[in-house]
Amino acid sequence: MKAYIISGPQNLGADNLKLMDIPTPNATDDLVLVQTEAVGLNPVDYKLADDGNQNWHFPHVLGVDVAGIIVACGKNAKTSLRVGDRVCGHANLEENGTFGEYVLMHDYSLALIPETVTFEQAASILCGGMSAFQALYRKANLTGKSTILIHGGAGGVGSVAIQLAKRLGLTVITTVSSKKIEFVKMAGADHIIDYQTENVTEHVLKLTNGQGVDISINSISNEEIMQDILNRLAYNGQVISLTNSPFNVNMLDLAEKGLTISALNLGGAHRFHTLSEKADLATMAQELVQMIANNELDPMIGKIISFDNLVDGLSALKASQVTGKIVVKLS
Repeated sequence: MKAYIISGPQNLGADNLKLMDIPTPNATDDLVLVQTEAVGLNPVDYKLADDGNQNWHFPHVLGVDVAGIIVACGKNAKTSLRVGDRVCGHANLEENGTFGEYVLMHDYSLALIPETVTFEQAASILCGGMSAFQALYRKANLTGKSTILIHGGAGGVGSVAIQLAKRLGLTVITTVSSKKIEFVKMAGADHIIDYQTENVTEHVLKLTNGQGVDISINSISNEEIMQDILNRLAYNGQVISLTNSPFNVNMLDLAEKGLTISALNLGGAHRFHTLSEKADLATMAQELVQMIANNELDPMIGKIISFDNLVDGLSALKASQVTGKIVVKLS
């Protein structure tokens, strides 16, 4: 099969991805072999390409999101999955990934794609969409809450988080650059702050009568921004952070306002042996594709590209040249 690989630890970097012929893997144990129809591109892809992972075996196939068709099931795979099923899932970034014509997926991670949902739509909603879903439906304390600040509302996480937050009845404030204002309007944001020209903290406090927001979702990797985010929270507010940047905050500030910082690590479910959390990967994906089928969620795909142009797609994503999700179509 053809796949995009990193040949070794000395050849890290998205620019060093090579499209090569490698053996098609076999489905064993709980593994399921999926013929890839579409993959979604995510910031984690180029970050992993640049930084690598200590548990990789080389050559390593990059990619974490896939939509496709089951072509083989391991003998211990759950019986609800069958050859011919249309499925999607978020892969374990420590194992060979989804940027190939076939990919091995753990059975617990796969959701069935409704017939009215395309492979491209399903592939687009996984890493970012599941992170947004986990933030709002698994992490957020919504009791008595009414306002949310979503940093980076035009990103893969932010655009889905805006839509989910509106479904939950929250008033949504988001930050974007000026060129992406219309995009987050389409997503449904109530208030939009241009972080390049406006003081975000002042604007948030003005919109909330000086109280601050109840919940903040942050997917911006910037150590210095955390204190600013805390200053935008109301009493008993909560920030849900999707980054691995260090938190340089004063614990007394947290205690004074009763604030909570919740860390979110979607892919961590693969690496810890908690069966319920692993199974929740498929549950969250299933909820999201069903929302698409019900016309309750727009995956907001910005561009669909060919498999041959995957590396260019990663470069465009890294340079923020495309607004909306970039999806690679294989067939």
